[in-house]
Amino acid sequence: MTIKPWEIIQELESNNSRLFKESVIEMHLEDKIFQEGLSMCLDPLVTFGVKQVPECKSDGPGLDWDEFQNAASLLIKRDKTGHAARDLIIKLIESSSIIQWNDWYRRILIKDLRCGVSEKTVNNVAKKNSLKFRIPIFSCMLAHDGAKHPKKIKGDCLVEYKYDGVRVIGIVKNGQAILYSRNGKIFSNFPHIEEALSKPEYNGLVFDGEIMSDDFQALMKQVYRKSGAKTDDAYLALFDILPFKEFNTGKSKLNTIERKEQLNKLSKTFDSSIKLVDYEIINFDQEIGQQKFSDMNKEALDKGFEGLMIKPNDNFYECKRSHAWLKIKPFIEVTLKIIDIQEGSGKHEGKLGAFFVEGKDDGKFFSLSVGSGLTDSEREKFWTAKDRLIGRMIEIRADAITQSIESENYSLRFPRFKNFRGFDEDEKI
Repeated sequence: MTIKPWEIIQELESNNSRLFKESVIEMHLEDKIFQEGLSMCLDPLVTFGVKQVPECKSDGPGLDWDEFQNAASLLIKRDKTGHAARDLIIKLIESSSIIQWNDWYRRILIKDLRCGVSEKTVNNVAKKNSLKFRIPIFSCMLAHDGAKHPKKIKGDCLVEYKYDGVRVIGIVKNGQAILYSRNGKIFSNFPHIEEALSKPEYNGLVFDGEIMSDDFQALMKQVYRKSGAKTDDAYLALFDILPFKEFNTGKSKLNTIERKEQLNKLSKTFDSSIKLVDYEIINFDQEIGQQKFSDMNKEALDKGFEGLMIKPNDNFYECKRSHAWLKIKPFIEVTLKIIDIQEGSGKHEGKLGAFFVEGKDDGKFFSLSVGSGLTDSEREKFWTAKDRLIGRMIEIRADAITQSIESENYSLRFPRFKNFRGFDEDEKI
């Protein structure tokens, strides 16, 4: 006798072992109904527009899969919403047996199989067994660390402030907006933002941004609350937009600047719960561009932003981690005089270990050692010329300014050598 889908779910619940769950899935994954149910439940882009799905408390005659699938399709397409959707679900419950509804159909509608199985688990089993079946994996664009890819920061780039909020992807389909996390989990605690995006003119669009609040820690406590969430002060800070079709295929057709222009035009229709992230267009090959970037970095520090995002103008949105987005943490830069040069130890013995530097910058007197940010060849080269380097000015990049407990002098957190300033001793340009 063919095992029923809800019986498979019960079996998956019976053991927490990953290998056990994979073996159960492997045994039943070629079953068409099981496949279709898994897809409806685990594909984050399939939604039913219902938040409350009651349990079944009395046995009905039994609900055929085709009948459930047809009803679910009405919910997915939003042909049934509000009271009509509620009445449809009640009708389905009355037709189902308790076990059939509570352990299978209901779990599909609430998007939670509750048996410790994810889309990745299912896809791994399908791939291992050379099955063509796959559940789509939700993905959005992610950034690389710009500090590790300095050569990619060149030419004309769009530079944005990186807000310290909750990443949100807003997808508008069938006139209704759904908010997703970067991993595809649905956010349901921001109804005012959902409503603001649920406009006919936004249909078929994907909005990418950060949900912000005056109190980030308080916001984080509200994000996943199951009831009573207080998020009225939250707003959506948008930085990108693209059609859903392009998001679904994984790449935009418009470049960074073209997408930003579209977002700017559409912003005239936004209400107060939606704002745009501030940005500048900077040419990193020009001195004026470097100065502007330095000014933005200082403002990011002063205003408490998480950092800066650098996006080359001619790059495209890709639903993966991409060098088209480079994140830079805010940093301190000071210029100080080399007072002494210290020899390294271990593998750096016989080479430069660190510069000991002192001096005033922005009214503060600094005294510290700087040994990071140097290549092996620079350590050898600078050690050979150590006598000529005393008195030279070097630029130092760090994460923050700190003050010594034992004196009035200042130091730096994670200081690293950037470059020499000027060509003559004591010259600062």
